Amino acid sequence: MQSQMARITMMTQPAMQEIRQPKADLSIHQPHAELSIRTIPSKLTIDQTQAWADMNLKTAPLSIEEFAQLGMQGAQEGTARRAEQGTELMKIENTDNPLITQAVQHAFRPERPLGIQFIPSVFSVNINYQPSEVDIDIKPNKPIIETQVNKPEINYIPGSVDISLAQDAELDIDFINLFPTDKQ
Repeated sequence: MQSQMARITMMTQPAMQEIRQPKADLSIHQPHAELSIRTIPSKLTIDQTQAWADMNLKTAPLSIEEFAQLGMQGAQEGTARRAEQGTELMKIENTDNPLITQAVQHAFRPERPLGIQFIPSVFSVNINYQPSEVDIDIKPNKPIIETQVNKPEINYIPGSVDISLAQDAELDIDFINLFPTDKQ
């Protein structure tokens, strides 16, 4: 008896998997900030009317008004002085010789005060300054970000197993006469 076992062959092809992840598409845009500036300009005023007046450079209406006031004041002072002197002369018996006193007063002019006089006078020019104002308004704009996620690319090739019979099973049986007979 002879036997031979059956034999099989296996051919395998491994599975293949390929994964590729594309980068995401990204777009970023930054809009400019909105800026507005408002300015109120500065203002400088210089009033030198008093300085011109101190230098005797006045307008005609102002000069006329001042001279009229000085004339009225002078007339009132003169009238008052003459009335006082007349009263002194009228009451000559009460005082020491008013004629001599009045003659001395009229003979000499009063002394003028001695001193330095600044023309124009100090602080006669009025300066007023109003500084400018600046109003700044800033509105920042947020960035615009757009993203698009790309899905992964997956390629899969399944594996295979091929099984085949490489050798058939065999069983050979030979019969041999184990008991010989004489009848031959």
